[in-house]
Amino acid sequence: MVFLLHFRSAFVAIFTLPVGILIAFIIMHYQGINANIMSLGGIAIAIGAMIDAAIVMIENAHKHLERDAGKKDHWQIIMEASKQVGPPLFFSLLIITLSFIPVFTLQAQEGRLFKPLAFTKTYSMAGAAFLSITIVPVLMGYLVRGKIAPERSNPLNMLLIFLYKPVIWLVLRAKLFTIAAAIVILIATIIPYQRLGSEFMPTLYEGDLLYMPTTLPGISITKAREILQQTDKIIKTFPEVHHVLGKIGRAETATDPAPLMMVETVITLKPESEWRPGMTPDKLVSEMDAAIKFPGLTNAWTMPIKTRVDMLSTGIKTPVGIKVMGADLKLLEDIGKEIETVIRGVPGTLSVYAERTGQGYYFDYRIKREEAARYGLTVDDIQDVILSAVGGMTITTTVEGLERYPVNLRYSREFRDDMTKLQRILIPTPRGEHIPITQVADIKIVTGPDSLKSEDARLNAWIYIDIKDIDVGTYVERAKKAVAEKIKIPVGYSIVWSGQYEYMVRAKERLKIVVPMTIGIIFLLLYFNFKNVTESLIVMLSVPFALVGGVWFIYYLGYNLSVAVGVGFIALAGVAAETGVVMLIYLDYAYHELRVKSEELRVKITKKEIYDAVMFGAVERVRPKMMTVTAIMAGLLPIMWGTGTGSEVMKRIAAPMVGGMVSSTILTLIVIPAIYAMIKERNLKKDQPF
Repeated sequence: MVFLLHFRSAFVAIFTLPVGILIAFIIMHYQGINANIMSLGGIAIAIGAMIDAAIVMIENAHKHLERDAGKKDHWQIIMEASKQVGPPLFFSLLIITLSFIPVFTLQAQEGRLFKPLAFTKTYSMAGAAFLSITIVPVLMGYLVRGKIAPERSNPLNMLLIFLYKPVIWLVLRAKLFTIAAAIVILIATIIPYQRLGSEFMPTLYEGDLLYMPTTLPGISITKAREILQQTDKIIKTFPEVHHVLGKIGRAETATDPAPLMMVETVITLKPESEWRPGMTPDKLVSEMDAAIKFPGLTNAWTMPIKTRVDMLSTGIKTPVGIKVMGADLKLLEDIGKEIETVIRGVPGTLSVYAERTGQGYYFDYRIKREEAARYGLTVDDIQDVILSAVGGMTITTTVEGLERYPVNLRYSREFRDDMTKLQRILIPTPRGEHIPITQVADIKIVTGPDSLKSEDARLNAWIYIDIKDIDVGTYVERAKKAVAEKIKIPVGYSIVWSGQYEYMVRAKERLKIVVPMTIGIIFLLLYFNFKNVTESLIVMLSVPFALVGGVWFIYYLGYNLSVAVGVGFIALAGVAAETGVVMLIYLDYAYHELRVKSEELRVKITKKEIYDAVMFGAVERVRPKMMTVTAIMAGLLPIMWGTGTGSEVMKRIAAPMVGGMVSSTILTLIVIPAIYAMIKERNLKKDQPF
């Protein structure tokens, strides 16, 4: 509306949005995709690009009507305008649609998270591509009529031409310098890229916290209960905390194999509006961590849902974990302790704990068979007493309506809470005597593994590492270097870096294969459209130009490279290719008009005429280029301003696109005309019409 000053034209463009989104919703319904943050996010990042084809077609119709109104039939003008830009625009939307192929190849957690986004964005763009070649030309024929304001009657359009014309004039007279400057800018982008951190996914703030410290093995139930109560009381003193629920040990279910040394405290927080001024989740965690300092207690802070997903995937509850693999538990424990000592000195380490695989404490009853036989006792007789007196034995089940409860029998605590009392346990003999258990068994406290972990048929010892003020990728690289320099791993033993780092490496390795294949597909689509390798390569130059702005903007925002940022760059590649296609459409059209005119006049094309044609194609059609960029930016900026659940991921998807569109627009408007003019100038003799 602002660029065209025609309400009905704006309606035609806007019409494609609800209809395209409706097409996406219909396909989502039949595919069984729910409306959630990620699926709706796919539509959100596609809105700006969905309307691009309609905008360019409408603007082109305005240009044709401005030139040919009254000279040709109205529907003929609309048909000519649609045929001129329709096929390239359809291919450009198809490129945006297919650019998300790498996202569909993601696996496991990242695949489940981003595939709904990829599906909905693909459906939205496919719907927009279909509408651009079907309903949009028809609506233009009916609605784009009446008084069409000339382009130069709009002050905004005149301002754009006024600013752009001297720039393109200078560029055409300093083509090599322009291209060299663009290459320098591209190379300079390596500087911020190398300073970017890396992570699997940005931390999703769930609204609650999970405090998961670990104690050393052998802690008594009494002491464990005391630690749990003390930590809960400290946490509850913070005014941001609504309530605290702590658990230590395992529940009576096979799905919760937590040992007694693992504490799980769910911290439910108040709404952020009730927090102290300036308080953030990270700052709150830092204050809590500083307040809870107990000897032998290794703190770890995370989120409830995230932790459950991580533990189900890799078993590691912290952002970074190390799995030491080998055959001997004692050696695994020793290696783990050495790594723990080294890791503690790595910058960014908040806490580190290596499992003590052999430090579980057990009562070892060694039955003296000869002595037992002298009293007429069997091994089973003695073991039954040990089981019922110390461990407890279910002797019956009580039925109360529909509920059933087991009845467990064992000695009271005061008869079994130290070694001396356990040695006084009496065993009945067949002769009716009661003898101390020490007459028929030796009792010792021994150490052994409190639990056994294995992967790939090898025993494991795990090391949990919590980090602070550093990204996962940078931290792991430093930690790997420190471990490699200071620790010698014995033959037959190995270490595997796990946790979020494991996810990150898996996604990175897959994208290394799929992204180049996708770029190849985009190039083929461009070739099918232009039927020219050179022009296809010129359009492909928009992609690295777009990466420049994306990288710098991410660096400015302080974001780390992650799967979410990678998805944003993948989306940017398709949109950047579209801007290149739009630019080349008008450059080709202007050069074609020059050739036709040259054939009619039977004169050769000169360098000045090439420059004039490039100037006309670039400057006189700056309006549609700026309209498409403005539409895309208008669709992305609200995402950058958003807050709340899921905004952390959506911002990292949108950020590369926002920064990339700025650099892609600037460099495309400047560099592509320079390259195009240089190529046409060098091919001048070959391209002469006669």
